[in-house]
Amino acid sequence: MDFTAGSCNACGATGTALMKLSLGKDFFGRAYDRLSPSSDQSPKWYCESCSMQKNLQRDFRDISTETDKLVAGHTSELSKSDEFQRATLRVREIVALLDATQTHSPLLASGEVARLLERLHTITVSA
Repeated sequence: MDFTAGSCNACGATGTALMKLSLGKDFFGRAYDRLSPSSDQSPKWYCESCSMQKNLQRDFRDISTETDKLVAGHTSELSKSDEFQRATLRVREIVALLDATQTHSPLLASGEVARLLERLHTITVSA
């Protein structure tokens, strides 16, 4: 969905196409609703750059939550070796993307993402 009136809810950009995220799947393939309900009186709209960062933020949160579960000894998607490797690679990608941007991300703190990557490097998952 494109909406050109208004501004990006993350960075404040104006005069550009804005998008409202729709139904989708999280990093681990679980369905969830990213779309603000039509009855929502204050839906969130994002420019192209912030929309991409919003997806990175979602993956960061999903991986971070599963990391917390794994460290606490609870059932976690990351207890599967292939999912753990895929998640670690994704966090590396997020770090690289944040490092490559010329402006500060209003949605993701690069230090937090780097700390998550450090945490993942301290965890051992058996195959």
